[in-house]
Amino acid sequence: MRAHSLEDIYPQLKLVYPGSWDAVAAQLKDTIANAAQPKILPGQLDQTDIMLITYGDSVQQKDYAPLKVLNIFYSQFASESFSAIHLLPFFPWTTDDGFSIVNYNQVDPGLGDWNHIERLAQNCDLMFDAVVNHISKSSSWFQKFISGSEEVSNHFIVADPSKNYTSVVRPRNLPLLTEFDTSQGKKHIWTTFSDDQIDLNFAEPKVLIAIIDILIEYASFGSRFIRLDAIGFIWKELGTSCMHLPETHALIQVMRKVLDIVVPGTLLITETNVPHLENLSYFGDGTNEASLIYQFPLPPLVLHTLLTGDSSVITKWANQLDAPPGESTFFNFLSSHDGIGMRPATGLLGKEDIARLQKHTHVQNGYVSFKDNGDGTQSPYELNINFFDAISDSALNDATNQRRMFAAHAILLALQGLPAVYIHSFLGSHGDKNAVKDSGIFRRINRAKLDFVRLSEQLIDPETERYAIYTRISDMAKARREEVLFSPKVAQRVLSWSKKLMVIERYTEQRRVLCVTNISNEMVSLPKPIEGFDLLSKQNLLLTAVTPYQIVWLV
Repeated sequence: MRAHSLEDIYPQLKLVYPGSWDAVAAQLKDTIANAAQPKILPGQLDQTDIMLITYGDSVQQKDYAPLKVLNIFYSQFASESFSAIHLLPFFPWTTDDGFSIVNYNQVDPGLGDWNHIERLAQNCDLMFDAVVNHISKSSSWFQKFISGSEEVSNHFIVADPSKNYTSVVRPRNLPLLTEFDTSQGKKHIWTTFSDDQIDLNFAEPKVLIAIIDILIEYASFGSRFIRLDAIGFIWKELGTSCMHLPETHALIQVMRKVLDIVVPGTLLITETNVPHLENLSYFGDGTNEASLIYQFPLPPLVLHTLLTGDSSVITKWANQLDAPPGESTFFNFLSSHDGIGMRPATGLLGKEDIARLQKHTHVQNGYVSFKDNGDGTQSPYELNINFFDAISDSALNDATNQRRMFAAHAILLALQGLPAVYIHSFLGSHGDKNAVKDSGIFRRINRAKLDFVRLSEQLIDPETERYAIYTRISDMAKARREEVLFSPKVAQRVLSWSKKLMVIERYTEQRRVLCVTNISNEMVSLPKPIEGFDLLSKQNLLLTAVTPYQIVWLV
């Protein structure tokens, strides 16, 4: 963990606020001096770190606060498998299932209160969402802006609709600018994601100071990880793509350095659903920017691998990955509250491959969302489908589809980085088509709310599909947590034994673990016999071939 001082922030402040950087530095000095001193967090990650991704109310029970129910669920069914929970936005909100935040400092009363958050933090590490690119139009900040308050007069971006915005990256097929009636007349306001998600203006230093105060507060409530949602969009400059601009990176570096001073050990993770090379830039030098970055190509690549029974593409990609610099690492995942992003597959999967994934998604009763390319065309943005449904094939029996699910998660858990499993993958859920039908929102297909009593019954019943998925993923997670070779900083290479195998080797000078996954429905002979202790079956094995979708982790 690298120590920072306020002076380290000066170059970034000079870039972002050239005419007022010294005044901003003085304000940050006061912020740092006045910050409460929470405990020093663990900092470095190891093999025991695995994260569960969930909404605060994914598991519910009548007459109980959902956050209390989540804590009970974690204690009973997830604590041995996961060290941390990514708690998706739990603040008061209006739209986008939590990502249009009304108040950054309050817990949604429908979920619980800060006491519930702190009790959960006593049992596991937490990741909070810092949704700092935008805020709900119902927030006090924007309502004050509408009424003409000088306090927030520059918190948002007033735009000229007559200018050319075609170069701006658009993640949604929606207008970039939204017209609002204000006390000073009609104004067009920058709204990257929707008319209820008003972009904050980081060119105004007051916004940066307010956001840093919020980040410090989150850390003080026990958030070891802070996820910077949609962070690649935060700096706007007309005539550019408004993505990954130098000012964006400078602002992240300021956030990182302030947190390193005030709450050492806090880990920043950047959410940038973009092509791989763009994403890598958020590592910085490995100490000064993101502690973790999302491995966004992984979900579409794993899906492609299991559907085709061909590991050639993912093996080539994995072998080209450089080890993360410094203290940073990858945040590996297969599914989340969002869909399976397709932009990160750019340059990795061909147009025909992407078209096949789209077709398969529709066959499996999922949906495809599109982005506006700014030139009158559209391209696939994400596949909106439950991951278990996506990895399945209706021509195969249930047991085989389950084995494909296990194979996918074996790859996830073996790769270098911190793995995260979405709750509906962990629990073997299928898509919630009724939620889509009722709301018209494609993403809700993978955001079902589960009754805790019914769920508990299924998770202890060997006859249920949930039991099969839950126990197998749990066993793999536990095995990973017990083996130091899976630590994020242990080296990795991917071996090209057969296109029907995914072979990941994690190694030191003294030991190695060979993670072999058959990604096909065929028996595959090995190039040569391998022998070792299998961490999954807890047996010594002499392996000459692997059965369809078999997984072995040999030490």
